[in-house]
Amino acid sequence: QVQVAESGGGLVQPGGSLRLSCAASGNIVSIFEMGWYRQSPGKQRELVAKVTSGQSETYADSVKGRFTISRDGAKNTVHLQMNSLKPEDTAVYLCFVYELAVYWGQGTQVTVSS
Repeated sequence: QVQVAESGGGLVQPGGSLRLSCAASGNIVSIFEMGWYRQSPGKQRELVAKVTSGQSETYADSVKGRFTISRDGAKNTVHLQMNSLKPEDTAVYLCFVYELAVYWGQGTQVTVSS
């Protein structure tokens, strides 16, 4: 079993920045991919960014140029640097770890508001 823990959410003004972190722990064999989805009321869960074990990155069009994902394979952690935040970025951000199965964290709230 793999445990996933997120941190770093909060309230920020439009144009501000936040850094989310996610750490995987437990009986880890090999992590293929880690990343972030987000979920807001009335909307479908959407992929924000993900990174493979080979450091290949994927971003949603809505966050390209503003968000950067980075992964520390040795520590089984992934970070999401979010800059130039907009109110529409407000959501619960959920970290996932794709190992032999997909594991999810409980989510961290990001609120962008003045």
